[in-house]
Amino acid sequence: MSKSKPIMIVAGVAAAAVLAGVVSYTATEPSSPGASGSSSVAEVSADPSAGVYAELEAYARRDASDALALGRVDAPVVLIEYADFKCGYCGKFARDTEPALVKKYVENGTLRIEWRNFPIFGEESEAAARASWAAGRQGRFWEFHEAAYAEGAKEKGFGKERLTALAREAGVPDLARFAGDGDSAAAREAVRKDQEQGYELGASSTPSFLINGRPIAGAQPLETFTEAIEAAAKAAPKKRAPKEAAPEETASKKADR
Repeated sequence: MSKSKPIMIVAGVAAAAVLAGVVSYTATEPSSPGASGSSSVAEVSADPSAGVYAELEAYARRDASDALALGRVDAPVVLIEYADFKCGYCGKFARDTEPALVKKYVENGTLRIEWRNFPIFGEESEAAARASWAAGRQGRFWEFHEAAYAEGAKEKGFGKERLTALAREAGVPDLARFAGDGDSAAAREAVRKDQEQGYELGASSTPSFLINGRPIAGAQPLETFTEAIEAAAKAAPKKRAPKEAAPEETASKKADR
């Protein structure tokens, strides 16, 4: 991402993150329906006219080897989530909204979800972020994600023994490797890279999202995400199916090898 992006873009994303998600930064538990302040947060980030910044679409990695991503690499829409495992709002999104998005959009190839570790609640947040990356090294990131965001999971903390228990629950096959990977310089670098990307775009709270360059902050209602995903899918350029080589062309290429 170019460092020379217009200041207006950064300011707009930062404003969206601050206005729409500040509650999740100051309190890890989601407010109950009707609680003071919760409706105003939803009103800000659910605005259908929220800006779409084409330059921010470049934050999507679309890396086939990304263990912290779900869905087709060539999906027309990419949802990037910046989140913390100690964040109650992130857990609310993971339990109440994400499964519906996976079923409706990921499974039919419309949506790709890319996770970014954005730990902001201290040492245990950092440890959980590295542990999730380590679980991903053995193909169990999303299972770890589900276990760590289960109802009541964060209240048990993310100490070393607890992280091992979560890895076991997630089906991580080699727990010794998991522990080593989680404490490695590679894990720290991966988390740092995700954090820097989040801060670069102006995110100051969790969860924060980008949907094809459109910022959304906070664990908003399902309708907020479906509206943004469908609008992004409609606006996305149509991709041509790869041209199939004629039988004689294929035979010729084989003969040249």
